[in-house]
Amino acid sequence: MDLSRTNFDFLGKRKIAMIGSGILLIASLSSLAVSGLKLGIDFTGGTLLEVGYKQPVTLSKTRKSLKNGGFGDAVVQHFGSSKEILIHIPLQKGVSSAHLSNRVMDVLNVSEGQNGEKLRVEFVGPQVGDELTEDGGLAMLYSMFGILIYVAWRFEYKFALGSVAALIHDVIITLGLFSALGLEFDLTVLAAVLAVIGYSLNDTIVVYDRIRENFRKMRKGTSEKIMNVSLNQTLSRTLMTSLTTLLVLVALAFLGGQSIHNFALALIFGVVVGTYSSIFIASPVVLGLGVTQADLLIPEKEGEGIDVRP
Repeated sequence: MDLSRTNFDFLGKRKIAMIGSGILLIASLSSLAVSGLKLGIDFTGGTLLEVGYKQPVTLSKTRKSLKNGGFGDAVVQHFGSSKEILIHIPLQKGVSSAHLSNRVMDVLNVSEGQNGEKLRVEFVGPQVGDELTEDGGLAMLYSMFGILIYVAWRFEYKFALGSVAALIHDVIITLGLFSALGLEFDLTVLAAVLAVIGYSLNDTIVVYDRIRENFRKMRKGTSEKIMNVSLNQTLSRTLMTSLTTLLVLVALAFLGGQSIHNFALALIFGVVVGTYSSIFIASPVVLGLGVTQADLLIPEKEGEGIDVRP
């Protein structure tokens, strides 16, 4: 298929796309309201302990041992391989991370029948966790506000509302995925969400640039027709950029290790949703707000052309 000569009626399918997005948004918001996000130690505070063994470890046995040892609220998972485990212990007042990790290691060494090696110990206090939660939320709000101002200045306020609507759509659905799947949300995932905002905006700006250019060149035709032409003209660029980005992210997700798995997963989903929203959310919202050629025509300066008259 020659993507440079496509003639898809994207905006003709906007009602179907809006219904689908509405269902996903409702599902995401419902999951966030009911289950919330599984916040990592960066936000909740506590102690993170990574332990390595020479032989594979059974998680169910480890969880049972920790529960019997007084750590029933500990979260245990494999990290990278079946010979390494990651233990997240919620914040305990009055207990240092060093003392806590030593107690956990004593319990594990007895239950596993083999001595584990303490590979990493991290501690995040409650105040730091609260500050990171607040700062992370403010970072997303500030980025949205800055984008609103930038797009309104570069294009027109209707385009600004369309771009922000698409970004809100992308962020909510990405967060909803993490909530529904019970994936841990930590600082790396927050960074991925902010990166998704930047990626989606870049894709939307490319589409908006072509729409503005065609509004000024194509004086005949409805706004819907001109925007459809613009979307088809940028389709090959959009798909090629997204596919090449996804190739790298898939490699990171499968080969980059457990520490960046959720980061890569958030970006993969964000790129897919961002590509979709730049076509089926950002542009339809602008069309729904009633954009016309007159909104984007370059205003003639008063007296322009007088000097060249005969």
